[in-house]
Amino acid sequence: MTTTATGTTGSLAADPVTVLGLGDMGSAIARAFVERGHRTTVWNRTASKCRPLVEAGASAAATPDEAVEASRFVVVCLLDSAAVDEVLGSVTSSLAGKVLVNLTSGSPSQARSNERWARERGAEYLDGKIMGDPPDVGTSNVSLSFSGSRSAFDAHEPILRELGGVAYHGEDAGLAAVEFLAQVAMGYELLIGFLHTLSVVHAEGVEVEAFAERVAGSVAAYPPLLTMMGKAIGSGEYGPDLGSLRVQAALMDDLISHRESLGVEAVRMREVKELMDQRIADGHGGQGFSSLFELLTKR
Repeated sequence: MTTTATGTTGSLAADPVTVLGLGDMGSAIARAFVERGHRTTVWNRTASKCRPLVEAGASAAATPDEAVEASRFVVVCLLDSAAVDEVLGSVTSSLAGKVLVNLTSGSPSQARSNERWARERGAEYLDGKIMGDPPDVGTSNVSLSFSGSRSAFDAHEPILRELGGVAYHGEDAGLAAVEFLAQVAMGYELLIGFLHTLSVVHAEGVEVEAFAERVAGSVAAYPPLLTMMGKAIGSGEYGPDLGSLRVQAALMDDLISHRESLGVEAVRMREVKELMDQRIADGHGGQGFSSLFELLTKR
């Protein structure tokens, strides 16, 4: 049976929504909907997690079936794709005419599989990925990427924007996951490189904190460079962005030998040197760093 807090105030005219999964992010999403006047139904395997939201004005469903029946707009935010498969697989009520929005982290192939599953049951599917922290849900500090049903996105964009900044990447349901994983991977690639570089600085006796502050200032020059490199790859016209490869390659031996003399990992630097040498050997020594992309795609 559905339970509801008594004495709840607020508009119930807003579209009803259901949220399946009340971890930190799912709870933040549900709370954002409640605070914006939506008649919100929540479900979680551990029922006690529903209590704070019920006290805030939500209704708690005893089963996923009951939760899905309560709203046309169903948001899923679980631990992983295996949990999504398990929970949705237990739903026996009709999904026809529903909009299923999956905000669980997962791969592009999983998103496409979910889209096929939903479509076979008469539901529209949106795959979404969240960049941000639970306390910031409902503010401009959170950004959400969506892909899948265009009609569902257009019809429900105002609701989605109540959670944060929103971008739609296309009808291929896997594209939001591509965007999310690429953005996250970019951060890790940058940060692990930063940590290796700090190892070099530390080994040489340089104050790490002061160096990090100087690098933070240098990084401000990178956004225009990234944009320029993207345009070069898109057009296939590779100018000498960081200088010609012939000039850049001359630095690599020093970078590699310096790191190795200190016992610091140099795998990435060796990869860059090998790519540069190959590109130069292929007759493209006058091009810039972005032209290494041509070799990466051939791999």
